[in-house]
Amino acid sequence: MKAFEQLGSYEGRGSMEGWLTRITTNTCLNMLRSTKRRPEMTVSDMTDDENAWLESKLAGSAEESFRSSERSYVAADLAERVMGNLSADDRLVLTLVDGEDASIKEVAEMTGWSLSKVKVQAFRARRRMRAEVEKLLGK
Repeated sequence: MKAFEQLGSYEGRGSMEGWLTRITTNTCLNMLRSTKRRPEMTVSDMTDDENAWLESKLAGSAEESFRSSERSYVAADLAERVMGNLSADDRLVLTLVDGEDASIKEVAEMTGWSLSKVKVQAFRARRRMRAEVEKLLGK
């Protein structure tokens, strides 16, 4: 890949094979130098205390990741159920304004609505959405 990227810098003063060999050699040397600066530690090199600490951190991280994913799925399901109960105009304005961070002006241009209609529609859609969420959570 490096040779392809640097093909324009090849001046033809020597063989192409020598030029490619030099690029390969330099790349390998750079990789070796970088590993010396950041030596890797294997699990077998760690003490029992270090190993226990790492396992506890990884377990906690995995658990938090799972909880976060679970919360995301619950939130997505709730949002889908709530949005399904709203009108098409409400879904459209909420998706554009709150979901995609479009400006009021951009939404007005996309929909052909006036600026004031977009603002009022978004306000009322949020209010209806809040009522739907309360109704769903109240059950």
